[in-house]
Amino acid sequence: MAQADAPKGNPAVVGLAGFGITTLILQFHNVGWCGIGPVLALAFIFGGLAQLIAGYLEFNVGNNFGFSAFCSYGAFWISLGIIFMLNHFNVYHASSEDVGWFLICWTLYTFIMWIPAMRIHSAMAVTFTLLLIGFILLDIAHFGYDQFTVIAGYELMACAASALYMMAHVIYAQVFGRDVLPVGKPWIQ
Repeated sequence: MAQADAPKGNPAVVGLAGFGITTLILQFHNVGWCGIGPVLALAFIFGGLAQLIAGYLEFNVGNNFGFSAFCSYGAFWISLGIIFMLNHFNVYHASSEDVGWFLICWTLYTFIMWIPAMRIHSAMAVTFTLLLIGFILLDIAHFGYDQFTVIAGYELMACAASALYMMAHVIYAQVFGRDVLPVGKPWIQ
């Protein structure tokens, strides 16, 4: 019986790290700092697989927001990695517009998740607001305005930093036994 009362880990720390680090490395690529190799590796393993696992663990604790976000964005990263690989090996070439339509679907999903994010806390609202803006910028970039890719890259670096801040908040709160990194009040009630 004592084991049932033992504290459990919070799967969000892995999901947020997977999202934050993978988003960060893609933006390093988008602004021209690194090649696609590190992006692919993280997209399949950390952004993809680790987030999927975190999402399924969020299901087990009854967190539908975390379940949907981590599983969905985990699938996003794996899908994006597949698109990059298919293009690289000339199996199927996805045009910029093809990727743009893919991103528009993810912009819609992000908009849907942005609303409840504003009810969780400020850090979550900031992360999803930055993500939504980033997707919109990438949508524009893929429909003929390439210069928006670099703008989105820098903007989404802030989104990645916000996700990593939330991860650190959860870890530090447990380790230090108090709220070291505050996340702020919800934007909407």
